[in-house]
Amino acid sequence: MDAVAKYFKFAERGTSLLTESRAGLTTFMVMAYIIFVNPSILGAGFKLPSDQLAAYAAATALVAVIMTIAMGVVANYPLALAAGLGINAIVAFTLVGAKGLTPAGAMGVIVLEGVAITILVVIGLREAIMAAVPLALKRSIGVGIGLFILFIGFVNGGLIVTPAGGSPIVGLSFPTQTGQFVFLFGLLITFALYVLKIRAALIISILVTTVVALVAGVTSWPSNLTVTPSFTTLGNFDLGNVFSKLGLITALLTIFAIMLSDFFDTMGTVTGIAQEAGLSGADGSVPGIGRVLIVDSLAAVAGGAAGISSNTTYIESAAGVAEGGRTGFASIVTGVLFLAAIFVSPLAGVVPSQATAPALVLVGYLMFTLIKDVNVADVEDGLPALLTIILMPLTYDITVGIGAGFISWVLIKLVKGKWGEVHWLMYAVTISFVVYFAKDWIQTFVK
Repeated sequence: MDAVAKYFKFAERGTSLLTESRAGLTTFMVMAYIIFVNPSILGAGFKLPSDQLAAYAAATALVAVIMTIAMGVVANYPLALAAGLGINAIVAFTLVGAKGLTPAGAMGVIVLEGVAITILVVIGLREAIMAAVPLALKRSIGVGIGLFILFIGFVNGGLIVTPAGGSPIVGLSFPTQTGQFVFLFGLLITFALYVLKIRAALIISILVTTVVALVAGVTSWPSNLTVTPSFTTLGNFDLGNVFSKLGLITALLTIFAIMLSDFFDTMGTVTGIAQEAGLSGADGSVPGIGRVLIVDSLAAVAGGAAGISSNTTYIESAAGVAEGGRTGFASIVTGVLFLAAIFVSPLAGVVPSQATAPALVLVGYLMFTLIKDVNVADVEDGLPALLTIILMPLTYDITVGIGAGFISWVLIKLVKGKWGEVHWLMYAVTISFVVYFAKDWIQTFVK
């Protein structure tokens, strides 16, 4: 155990084996839903029969095992990886549904964008871009992700919904259903335990709320916990389909757009979580970020090659950080639990979203506190910070918030004649975001 503690720097980061194990369990509990959500999204877009979804669930868990453990061992950060929500929807409903690619062709796009990002990491450009981002934007990204997580928590808990008439876009659903009351109970337990400074607050609240959900009938215990995993999706990708179907220019724009989304989602996630864990530098930099980025980039390739969409660093890792996780050992614990989930995947489904949603709300608050370090009174920092923070939850898209913040920050500097204060990489990235936002309009001229 001394060797483990030394390798993962337990003493240096003020943690212990028990704390890291609890953090890893918490992260798994909060993100285990992806084992079932990813197959359901891909299945809907691919129009798959229900008997094929088990293979997608097993592969989703398998890639999460490999890449999360790799993150822990290689990068020594409490970050977990799995199939990215948002990108999997793009794969299912845009690449396959709207553009007409085959499922294998859509996964080929993911492999290609993952290879492109990996090349950027190897040549040092991805890390250089992160270093060029001003501190105020880095902190704003963390705050925005916090509000995004909090918003997801209330949506998963059933209190924020889209009204039947569609206006306003979101509204409060007054609790009348059992699941909503279970969520409120979990929220009360979570807040109480945290205020009382109980170190295992999140995991205790998840377990207690799950028991309540079982008793209330919100969730149920599966009749059969043993399954024979199937991995028939592995290797189901086609690199040429996107070019033969869309043509060279449109294909390249499509790959670029997904790459940009993958690129900056990770930047925001890693920056925000590192700040919450107290592992970032005074300038907002993340020590050893190169190792984090190489694992994350290869995870995109692995997800596409496994036929289950790009894998990326999860914002839910913040739940483990809130439980005290500070090292990669927490990631190893999360990875091992995903390994177990391959064989007893129905067990992860016992924990309903109403039980994990309160943890997301609390984690969102903790990340929101980073706003105290953003000088919002200075328009040069404050306005880009506002756009970054508010557009993430409003659009349900981390990349949109980051892009809006970057573009507005550069424009304000130019208007004030401070163009020399802007790193050349910020200009390049800002132009890339403009292309990203205008990609649909641009494609009307290249069809």
